[in-house]
Amino acid sequence: MSVGLLIAGLVVLIGALVQGSVGYGLNLLAGPLLALIDPMLVPVPVLMIACVQAALAVVREHRHTDWRGVGWAMVGRVPGNVLGVLAVSSLPLAQFNVVIGVSVLVCVGLSLLSLKLTPTRPGLVVAGAASGAFGTASSIGGPPIALLYQHSTGPVVRATLGAYFLLASISSVVTLLIAGQVRVEHLGAAAVLLPFMLAGFAVSSPLRKYLRGPRLRYAVLTVASVSAAFLVLRNSF
Repeated sequence: MSVGLLIAGLVVLIGALVQGSVGYGLNLLAGPLLALIDPMLVPVPVLMIACVQAALAVVREHRHTDWRGVGWAMVGRVPGNVLGVLAVSSLPLAQFNVVIGVSVLVCVGLSLLSLKLTPTRPGLVVAGAASGAFGTASSIGGPPIALLYQHSTGPVVRATLGAYFLLASISSVVTLLIAGQVRVEHLGAAAVLLPFMLAGFAVSSPLRKYLRGPRLRYAVLTVASVSAAFLVLRNSF
């Protein structure tokens, strides 16, 4: 194994650890760094291992999955994907990414000011659309959905986001496959990164008990804030 792939594996391990504990974070933490190590690793290999981790999260805490919420979020996800494609094709990508980052930071700020965001049906559709647009354009699609569930219990957050990410990642991989963007080397890279993801997911299991109530909420807000700030800074200079 090359040094580059080893570093990539460690990045995936950390991302999987965060997602396994909080409910999201693999793509937004690993994606930008893997793109620097080897652009071939993004997005196909990352999406493939993200599918596996999402499936494991659902299996581990399946009894707590809010399937109704997942369904309504996916209703918004489909047109959101289209909006993301249109935005990428018609707007400067850096400018659009700054808008995404600022939007997420505003949502976090409102949450801290005691505006209680909850997973209502309209909210889920809007968040799903935002997630689709943000995810398609920048790979950071987790915060809109996660912010709605920040007041839920840890198992509900992790299982519900896992189910949502599973469906969303599969749809993305299928779309890329139809577009002819999935190659044999992508499968090989995903196979190499998979053990690191599994290790990170396994380590996250005992950490879950420490993320309850306010701790989980602030963990969700912290991951969202860091990802949004990184997106703004990366595209502002």
